[in-house]
Amino acid sequence: MIDAIASEWLKLRSLRSNLYLLAFSTLSVLVSAGLTVMVVGGFDHRVGDEKLTFDSLGAGLGAGLPVAFFVMATLGALSITSEHATGLIRTSLVAVPRRQLFLFAKIPALAAVTLVAGLVLVFGMHIATQAILGNRTGHVLLDGRTLGVSLADQGVLAELLVAGAAMPLVAMVGLGLGAVIRSTAGTLLVLITILFVLPVVAQTLPRPLGAQAGSFMIGNLPDQITGEGSGILPPLAALALLIAYPVVALTAGAVAIAVRGRGTRPLVVGGLLATLLTAAMTIPSNASASALSWKPCGQDLECSSVQVPVNWSKPSERKISIQIARLPAIGNHRRIGTVLVIPGGPGGSGIEDLKRKGGAFTDLRQRFDVVSLAPRNTTDLGVIPFDCLATGPWITVPRDHAAYDRLAVRNSQSAERCRGSDPAYFDNLDSGSLAKDIEAIRTALGEQQLSFVATSYGGVVATTYARLFSGAVRAMYIDGGVNHLADRAADVRDKSTTIERQFARFVAWCESAPTCALHQRDASALWRGLLAKADHTPVPVKGTRVAYSGFDFIVAAAPDLITPGPAPDFPNWQRFARSVDEAVEGDASGFASFLEQTMKSLKVPAFTGMNVTHCPDGMGFTSYQEFQRMKELGERLSRNFAGNALWHPLACVGWPTPVTNPAGPMPADRLPPFLGAGTWVDYGSTAELVMRVPGSSTVRYNGPGHGLYLAGNRCTISHANRYLTFLRLPPRGTTCEPPPSK
Repeated sequence: MIDAIASEWLKLRSLRSNLYLLAFSTLSVLVSAGLTVMVVGGFDHRVGDEKLTFDSLGAGLGAGLPVAFFVMATLGALSITSEHATGLIRTSLVAVPRRQLFLFAKIPALAAVTLVAGLVLVFGMHIATQAILGNRTGHVLLDGRTLGVSLADQGVLAELLVAGAAMPLVAMVGLGLGAVIRSTAGTLLVLITILFVLPVVAQTLPRPLGAQAGSFMIGNLPDQITGEGSGILPPLAALALLIAYPVVALTAGAVAIAVRGRGTRPLVVGGLLATLLTAAMTIPSNASASALSWKPCGQDLECSSVQVPVNWSKPSERKISIQIARLPAIGNHRRIGTVLVIPGGPGGSGIEDLKRKGGAFTDLRQRFDVVSLAPRNTTDLGVIPFDCLATGPWITVPRDHAAYDRLAVRNSQSAERCRGSDPAYFDNLDSGSLAKDIEAIRTALGEQQLSFVATSYGGVVATTYARLFSGAVRAMYIDGGVNHLADRAADVRDKSTTIERQFARFVAWCESAPTCALHQRDASALWRGLLAKADHTPVPVKGTRVAYSGFDFIVAAAPDLITPGPAPDFPNWQRFARSVDEAVEGDASGFASFLEQTMKSLKVPAFTGMNVTHCPDGMGFTSYQEFQRMKELGERLSRNFAGNALWHPLACVGWPTPVTNPAGPMPADRLPPFLGAGTWVDYGSTAELVMRVPGSSTVRYNGPGHGLYLAGNRCTISHANRYLTFLRLPPRGTTCEPPPSK
């Protein structure tokens, strides 16, 4: 055997054509470099979010790897077809009459040469790609990948080593095919078909069939083995398939070369190995063992339901059905698991979010099912009349303890009108119950862990879930989250400073924008004068018996102030300015008419549908004394919007049910790092919340708005997708800028 191997080594190194072939293999580096130059040219000519839509170059092997594989497979094929072409095969078989030994003796020398050459090539392709990309390498794309990757990035070295180690296996494929076909031209034609033609054909197939077929192509296996690349195969199956290619080829070659000698053992052994490897490929991935029955329910959505108890402390009693919806994984990549989207509000429907804004999850669906729910506190489920939940009392700021007590009575009476329709249901709409519902959904989905996208008040549900079921959290992305864990004073400080900064932005805009109704006037002084006048003599809404106090103006103005609308016109700021101008002249109709159109109320009501979750979550004041302290703190911190932070807590004064989900610390040592994102108006509270978990990070959007992912903000989505998919957080201090104004 040793003599046969030495003989094959001598043949391999003495053939000048082999040296030429190895030299030609450097074309793979040039191909990778050329593609990178083309990508960089296109990338540099794009601006803003346009740069997020590029496909990642990864380690830089994509274009050059098939070329390198072809050269190595050709080297393997020529090691036997050249002997058939020259007639040397007869001499070789005389020297080594055992035909299988003659074939397999070629493997050690061929493997050694192609391994070394392959590693040189893959590292050459990577270095060339990196050099051309330069500082563009780390630019995060919409699917969560980066334009390129450096050797220091997780998994890159392993990917390069696996790709290099695959070269000998591909060479064995060429050797086996050469032994079967015996013709150099015929073997090369088959190799071209396998390495170049079939992948192109797969790309022409409709989605997701094309991507699924492409996953089985030999050129797409190395990065699936490391779990970093595209494809539907889990690492073990990809490895098994990569080994199966040469095993099948060499088995066929051994059988073909042994036909004249009537040898059957290679067929038996090779067939057994191929069967075992094929069986390994069928090992299931981490697809969930769901117990749910899904039915189409519009567009791409599939719907189902999960039964949960009304009262989780009495699980054997009355049950309710929680409706859930799914945007299934598209199938172009190996499925990782499920992302559960927790809606805000409270009272919003995640199913409606998926219907209206499901396009935001397109890239995430490459690897995840995206699931959401209509939570038990969704206002239009019909268990409690919608008209009751969608209304509520007008909140006033108590001037003394007696007024505080009268507010408590008014709030309690309003709540009891809704509670009377179903007390058991009404009493169990806190975020703790919602979190337990989500755990029941996780169990029904068959997932060991869930990844989360939580928006606005969904952050309260998310952190409650993290506290109760820390082991079931794979990743947690909180977008503009309400901070349930901040103490009352910290909440007032954050809200007061945030809205004052936003008011300062409005004033600066109004000074520079001729479209502002208060242009060339002192908007700050006008606003404060209006509030002072209204607190002394409320401003009437013409044609009604309603009048606005200063607090009423503050509550009504806050939404437009916080969300100005698209730049550069800022239509909501324009409406706010017009309404202030009218109110200064003695008519509050500008505020009231808009509220009547959107809320069916002339003032902003304290919606019972929100309070039914806020209050049992502990969002209210614990006493009149606490209210007084927070009122005084807000007045010190906010000249223009003092009292804005009081509205929700005052709505819970006198609430008829107890606090059932008080704030409690998350078990930070048992949770993965979180990612938070926020705008001008919600970044501070979100950052304070997520940074309670060690190792967490944030993305700051330097613009207005609320709920960046669902709003389709591509920069934020790219960082969130990178975290949710690869569990890689952006550096602290990462920012996203608004797109340029058109």
